[in-house]
Amino acid sequence: MASPAASEVYIVEASDRDHAAKALWSEAGLPSLDGKAVAVKANFNSDDPFPATTHPEMLEALLGRIRDAGARSVLLGERSGMGKTAAVLKNRGAVDLAGRAGAEVAVLDDLGPEGWEAVPPDGLHWERGFLVARVFSEADAVIQTCCLKTHRFGGHVSLSLKNTVGAVAARDPATGYNYMAELHSSPHQRRMVAEINRFVPCDLAVMDATEGFSKGGPERGERIAPNVILASTDRIALDAAGIALLRLYGSTPEVMGGRIFEADQIARAAELGIGVRSAEDLRLVALDSESKDLVLDMRRILDETV
Repeated sequence: MASPAASEVYIVEASDRDHAAKALWSEAGLPSLDGKAVAVKANFNSDDPFPATTHPEMLEALLGRIRDAGARSVLLGERSGMGKTAAVLKNRGAVDLAGRAGAEVAVLDDLGPEGWEAVPPDGLHWERGFLVARVFSEADAVIQTCCLKTHRFGGHVSLSLKNTVGAVAARDPATGYNYMAELHSSPHQRRMVAEINRFVPCDLAVMDATEGFSKGGPERGERIAPNVILASTDRIALDAAGIALLRLYGSTPEVMGGRIFEADQIARAAELGIGVRSAEDLRLVALDSESKDLVLDMRRILDETV
């Protein structure tokens, strides 16, 4: 497949998340949300504080931007992989935040068969395909926010592509088939993660890299503090930039080795046409003077050929 036009990843200093969200929102070229039903996929995989999960200030800032953009409705959908989703959302403050912003909350574990769209296994590494929550597949627009993390259970990294796993069913509500057991036991896990993103749309992805995990993850690990937030309409571009940022701080052997665009998640997503296909098609754009040196270092890492 031909590579799409070059994609931008915007980067801004993150001491004020609300200001950063405004700056990124205005630059990212997001289509109009006026009158649209918007679904939000944050990162609430476990009942652990940021950077394991979405920071409350980031969720509040994004919900505010969506509301101000004229969205007809906003729905926060989530399925936690480590813990009970309803409890995680409540304990992390997401339920109260959503309520104050006028957004609904959907606990995906509670959806019946009618709440899921079946994706067949044709051409995929999934034995039976998988189920995507209709709150995402049928939304007028999807906004997601992810964290900067490594993943010690086979994913290698947990960025925007991996965050989308929470939009699919853990089990088939009709048959009980365990999709997550298949995913986490498969040698193709990272390719399977990428394949989900072909069927879950995303109009804008925001990565809160104020802090992150450079080793361990996804719920705990070795902390780093890049103090930036990144955003792109292209999940591949955003994740490639995130890997470059992890490499800058020093990370696991799996993250540090090889060309970034040859990493399983990135390569399979590019093969499926989800975003850019090479580092040459990716532009890093610093939105303030504080981020310029960091962007230069990340660009150098992206351009490395070994």
